[in-house]
Amino acid sequence: MTAEDPLLIVIRGHLPELFLGPVFLFVGLCACSLAAIRRREFGALLWFGLFIGMAGTRILAGSATTLGLAPDSAWPSRVSIFIDHFLVVPGTLFWAELSVGKFRRFMNWLAALAAGAGLFNLAWYSVTGRPYRFIVLNSLIAVFMLLAIALVVAIPGLSRNYLVIQSLVLRIVLPAIALAIVFSAGSRALGHAPPAYLVPVELTVWILALGYVAVQRTFENERRLLTIESELETARQIQISILPERVPALPRLRVAAAYHPMSAVAGDFYQFIELDDQRLGVLVADVSGHGVPAALIAVMMKTAVQSIVPCADSPREVLRGLNRMLSGQGHNQFITSAYLFIDAENYRARYSAAGHPPLLLSRVKTLQRIESNGLVFGVASEPDYPVRDLELCPGDRLLLYTDGVIEPENAKGQAFGDLKLEQVILGAQMCPLPQLIQRMLDEIRAWQPASMAQQDDITVVAIEVL
Repeated sequence: MTAEDPLLIVIRGHLPELFLGPVFLFVGLCACSLAAIRRREFGALLWFGLFIGMAGTRILAGSATTLGLAPDSAWPSRVSIFIDHFLVVPGTLFWAELSVGKFRRFMNWLAALAAGAGLFNLAWYSVTGRPYRFIVLNSLIAVFMLLAIALVVAIPGLSRNYLVIQSLVLRIVLPAIALAIVFSAGSRALGHAPPAYLVPVELTVWILALGYVAVQRTFENERRLLTIESELETARQIQISILPERVPALPRLRVAAAYHPMSAVAGDFYQFIELDDQRLGVLVADVSGHGVPAALIAVMMKTAVQSIVPCADSPREVLRGLNRMLSGQGHNQFITSAYLFIDAENYRARYSAAGHPPLLLSRVKTLQRIESNGLVFGVASEPDYPVRDLELCPGDRLLLYTDGVIEPENAKGQAFGDLKLEQVILGAQMCPLPQLIQRMLDEIRAWQPASMAQQDDITVVAIEVL
């Protein structure tokens, strides 16, 4: 026998704890890190990570005290005391994240009660030096929580009503774990120590069960996300199909357009109505909001436009017709629009708008703002839309756009605005239309901080009179 033999014997007796402690702590840190990266499952992953990380830390602190690894430090025992009083809190909040309705409120209330009991115990410890005088409060809360979870999980009707995740494995395992923990707590209350192997087994199986739930929840969310992304891609393809495949090619007009949605689908819409090779109608619309709801209204615009082709030479009637068809369809979403009709043969144009940014008319070294606005769609049943008649000259450029062009803000909170837009257009009067539009988009991107994503849908249509 050597002097090291007694220590080796003690270490062998604590091999499960020495193995499980680092494993639990590592898994807990990984779960917390993943929660910080993946915001969708932040709550469940965070509380799972805190629970298992605290459990691993508690095991390591207890082993350090038992093995005398830090004989001159009180920190291992202090860490053990703290975790003993608060371990039930993240465990309860984890199940609160997976609950709905009254059961979720009940679990949150139970977590708050456990946190209050823990603070009371720590205050008592700081005053009297007795850390476990009222630890029975935490034990009762933990047992009550386990029994409630086991009951809800075991009964299919309750599980469907109050949990966001159901599993046959949990239905079998969790009640068994709850009964084992109740048995251990009852044995201690009666002055009998439970079997030495029971506590590590209970904790390990309980953590494995929580891990199973966390992984299942994460995979379900991931599968749901993939389904949503697939559906959004389909919606994007459908929306792209309703936009013009090409710009009109007319003898006396040159046309260019750009469409940049903020997300997969957008609320912006534009359409060309070619009456013949000399007359062209251009419609631009912007649905308030973003994403799928706005995109659905934009899709409705495609059908509505078909019905106003017979009156395409009258901006007033075009906008009134669209207002009639879209009224009541927006579900509290506003729709602004601008319509420009160009008669290239006679060098004339007519313009009207419904709450939309002004038409810009660019001539040599000058830029005019053409405003002729009526009410946005859906506010009144038969609003009037005033019309502006324009005399055009060869070389004139007309620009229609949505407010996503002028609303982007820089780091100081200053909007791109009309003045900056006019400067860009005047500075690019000699550029071809595609280059003009690209310079606008580049200036907007440069205006915003590099870390800021696009904040609104952007649509630009430019027409040059030849």
